[in-house]
Amino acid sequence: MRTTISILGCGWLGTALGKNLLQKGYIVKGSTGTNDRYNELEFTGIQPFFIRIEPDSIEIDYFSFFNTDVLVISIPPKRVENIIDIFPGQIKKVIELIRQMKIPKVLFVSSTSVYEPTNKEVREGDEGKPEKPSGRAILQAEKILLNETGFQTTVVRFGGLIGANRNPGRFLAGKKNVPAGTPVNLIHRDDCVEILSQIIEKNIWGEVFNACSPVHPTKKEFYSKAAEVSDLPTPEFDDIHEKYKIINSDKLVQRLGYRFKYSSPVDYLKELQAWDYRI
Repeated sequence: MRTTISILGCGWLGTALGKNLLQKGYIVKGSTGTNDRYNELEFTGIQPFFIRIEPDSIEIDYFSFFNTDVLVISIPPKRVENIIDIFPGQIKKVIELIRQMKIPKVLFVSSTSVYEPTNKEVREGDEGKPEKPSGRAILQAEKILLNETGFQTTVVRFGGLIGANRNPGRFLAGKKNVPAGTPVNLIHRDDCVEILSQIIEKNIWGEVFNACSPVHPTKKEFYSKAAEVSDLPTPEFDDIHEKYKIINSDKLVQRLGYRFKYSSPVDYLKELQAWDYRI
């Protein structure tokens, strides 16, 4: 019997994951909150559903979306006030449906923003107090899901996402007073998709993983090269002290036996340069 995967939030990452899972023989359902994305999903072969989640309600066309073996939650918090209350509230509404439909496995797409910048390497368990409200909201959502006993949740904390049409040269192009020596924590979308897919395939549940390219170039090294290969203005760097963190993904590598396609984000820039990439 074929396994069904429902992806709550088929955006830039969720849709790529859905396509990958379709190719591997899974039945894939995907949700979106816009009509344009609905039509795009239908074209890919992902079964489309219209879902909007609020802290106090869920707008949904068909509840059969939640008739699934695995639910992937890929809905990042919006940039709104009171996100510390709003995002966990949204997750609580989703949990009500998980319980109701008796979904056994949940895969939560999280972020390394849950870590406090402490000028050192951080591993799972070193969260501290996240710097941004969105990071605190995500960490609270993680805890709510992991404390549930009626289903198993695995959390994957991704670094900054690059790849496909997300050109890193744009991020800091022409900016001034950029801290030169701060290490970057980035991951290519291809690695994100493969990591999530392997967790599902290998039935790894009840875990928390960091997921970030193991090599961490400085902002000056990475964004200077990114601007160069994209014909964009190079940022102006200064020796400014900025709090940082270096994400350690050893647990993921060991538990999954995972080998990154892009061990360093610079590898992706070399690929762009080879393609003579322009925007």
